[in-house]
Amino acid sequence: MSTVNPRRWWALVVLAAAQFMVIMDTSIIGVALPEMQKDLGFTQGELQWVFNAYVIVFGGLLLLGGRLSDLIGARKIFVSGWAIMIAGSVLAAAAQTAWVEIAGRAVQGVGGALIAPSAMTLLMMLFMHDPKELGKAMALYGAAAPAGGTAGVFLGGVFTEWAAWQWVFIIYIPIGLATLAATKLLPNVESRRGSVDILGAVAVTAGLALAVFAVVRAPEVGWGATATILELAGAVVLLILFFVIQKSIREPLMPLNIWRVPRLGSANLAMTLLGAAWIPMWYFLNLYLQQVLGYGAFASGAALLPMTVLLMIFMTAITARLMGKFGAKPLIGVGLLVLAAGLVWLAAVPPTGTFLVDVLPASLVAALGMSLAYIPAMIAAMSGAPQEQAGLASGIVNTTYNVGSALGLAALTAVAMSQGADQLGNLPALTDGFSAAFIGAAIIAAVGGVVTLLVMKGDKAVAGAAAPAPEGEKVSA
Repeated sequence: MSTVNPRRWWALVVLAAAQFMVIMDTSIIGVALPEMQKDLGFTQGELQWVFNAYVIVFGGLLLLGGRLSDLIGARKIFVSGWAIMIAGSVLAAAAQTAWVEIAGRAVQGVGGALIAPSAMTLLMMLFMHDPKELGKAMALYGAAAPAGGTAGVFLGGVFTEWAAWQWVFIIYIPIGLATLAATKLLPNVESRRGSVDILGAVAVTAGLALAVFAVVRAPEVGWGATATILELAGAVVLLILFFVIQKSIREPLMPLNIWRVPRLGSANLAMTLLGAAWIPMWYFLNLYLQQVLGYGAFASGAALLPMTVLLMIFMTAITARLMGKFGAKPLIGVGLLVLAAGLVWLAAVPPTGTFLVDVLPASLVAALGMSLAYIPAMIAAMSGAPQEQAGLASGIVNTTYNVGSALGLAALTAVAMSQGADQLGNLPALTDGFSAAFIGAAIIAAVGGVVTLLVMKGDKAVAGAAAPAPEGEKVSA
């Protein structure tokens, strides 16, 4: 029997803070985007690359991060990830041109891809001795992700309004150094023998990046243009090559037999669609507040603070209890449908809308849906994986969420631009474009909810990973 780490709850604070910061890195730049656009010369369509450069690299390399965590040791990879994150933050803060900014964001993505799966592996090692403690730890860790995403919007507003947009990156330097100093609380894991599938990592990352690039450019060059067709075909070829590599080599980046784990496929599909709906909502709601309603950076961030509060309350105090009673499947399905309802409500925003009537209630409904679906999907995706594949399972579920986020944002940006979101200063046209994006995100969330309810296998044993089981009921890890 493994020894219980007496400092495990302090270690959880470090891991949850790391998860909070990694996910916040995808959102803290949101409110700062208009200022960055002015200073660095991004067009309205190119602006999404400040977000997607991070998410594509992050999502594409998460499998590699999980594999390295399993082979080299989670603590070593966690430390390496933070060192790279700090370097990327320095580059992004110092950028004087759009392409240097994008490069800095990509380096940050590399760091995040090492931090996220290694943190999850360390959490499983610290708490898997007790399913009840693991459930509490997963709830707190899971809540750190969407809370970090939404809190980043508020903090980005504070920095942009009262300092400069560069501070949304500078803040990672002292926090990263403090995190590195606190890693002594984390368990040290010995490395084990094995090879690293670099070719597979390159193929999957390049395939994802090329797919997003093609979707981003398609509205400008045409969906039927030769360039678009070739780029999409190239992306498909690279992704097929990735799966061929995984099937043919002895130690693949993603052993295909992991997909035999119960609910892994359906839970990851739910995470993909959740990211594809939630992240575009956050992105376009920021632009609506600033470019249509005329909010400043701080006011825009503060307008979304109620979402953070609701997410934290539900994820830490309510969702875990609901999982203990109902299991993962109904919460994921209903959560996605509630998110879809909030997005439909947001799609009705007028050019002369107000925060209290048009934004606040709809955004709270959307946040409620997110808070119901996110943790159950995460736990369902990981609950059946063996310990030696914990890093891989974590990498897969984080990959699907971030790939969904990148592809969803790229596709819905194309939709928004085609409906007028590229006409800065034309408030009715901008609103039409943003509304079209909200409708598209609602359709994605609704499809995810229906598919989850129809396809995912129900298993209350998964609930045991999130909350104490009822008296006399066996908890299955």
